[in-house]
Amino acid sequence: MSNERPFKELSENLEGSLCRPQKSKWKRRPSCSGGLDTENTPNELIQQWSPPHKKILTSAKGKENEENTFVLARRPRKRRESSAGLCWDSLPDELLLGILSHLSLQDLLRTSRVCKRWHRLGFDESLWQSVDLVGKAQLDAELGQILSAGTLRLRCPHTCISQPSFKSAQKLRIQHLDLSNCTVEMSVLEDVLSRCKHLQNLSLEGLVLSDSIIHSLDQNTEIVRLNLCGCSGFSPESLAEMLKSCTRIEEMNVSWCDFNNLHVQAIANDIPSSITQLNISGYRQNLTMEDVKAIVNRCPNLTNLDLSDSVLVTTDSFPVLQQLSSLRHLALSRCYQIHPASLIDFEKFLNLQTLEVFGLIQDSYLPILCKGLPHIQINTQPFSTVARPTSASRKDRTLWGMHCRLVYKH
Repeated sequence: MSNERPFKELSENLEGSLCRPQKSKWKRRPSCSGGLDTENTPNELIQQWSPPHKKILTSAKGKENEENTFVLARRPRKRRESSAGLCWDSLPDELLLGILSHLSLQDLLRTSRVCKRWHRLGFDESLWQSVDLVGKAQLDAELGQILSAGTLRLRCPHTCISQPSFKSAQKLRIQHLDLSNCTVEMSVLEDVLSRCKHLQNLSLEGLVLSDSIIHSLDQNTEIVRLNLCGCSGFSPESLAEMLKSCTRIEEMNVSWCDFNNLHVQAIANDIPSSITQLNISGYRQNLTMEDVKAIVNRCPNLTNLDLSDSVLVTTDSFPVLQQLSSLRHLALSRCYQIHPASLIDFEKFLNLQTLEVFGLIQDSYLPILCKGLPHIQINTQPFSTVARPTSASRKDRTLWGMHCRLVYKH
């Protein structure tokens, strides 16, 4: 016999003794139809004042119950006292979402493990609009969960990314994505970017790309800022097709990529006319004067242009660059074919505000040049900010000037 059997029999015995009707010791007094208690009270009032009789359910099936009739009864539910206070379960979803919106990233993840309802609310897309994971060294399945939660802004540079976990083939809502200098396999990057259709700002600085990845950018026609600095692995043809599709680009950084002269020509011939800031530095002998003329003709609204480290750019480029009436910032650092004495010609650029000519002039000559060009700040920005998500000179954690609400703290 198991240990549960005695407790079961004991329970049944107790229930039988409580439910079995008991024989009364007192004999019922015969009622008199003509008694004094009811002679002056109408029968209708007696029925009206008396409480309603509960219908008693009886069961007498089975041989063991032929002699014993038991009654099925239901206990009344206890009413909750109002003094006990409100329960979390009684709060509507809107109020709970308002409370969860004030939690940090770590606290939000902890509360999502309380129950199924809090897990559902904890990953509501309204709470994951912007996420900053700077300092998170490893991202596994978390990346897929964050992007699938409806994140619009994600910042996770210098992160080692493995295979993300996507539960479906749905497109992502991400609009601003910074994957600069991440360690990520090409197949993973292809999977992530193939799901993106609404990108406006994208930074893939320092990554090895492919033609498939560049083709994935074609479907993001609303992209405004594109940072491909130091990238490699894609052909001039795919680059040209991407530039023809993304006609709204305003800032583009394609400096120091693994390009040949065909890549540079693709940029010069197919760059969108919407471009206002362009960094095409680092191409030594691949950027020719013809390319510079083509860029100026296609992008008349340029305000920021970086041609640094292009040894084929000479002083003959000055009249061409002077056609850019909106030009405010120009970088010609280490363009060694430009003689230092010719820099005084920039006095003709009335709207120019900054000029970067690192490597062209000696420090002793810099004060003389600054005196000759009083309206221009010279050699004040050693690093380009074109299309980069975060300026090297700024210490805040903005993403193209936007702050992220959920911040990873390690």
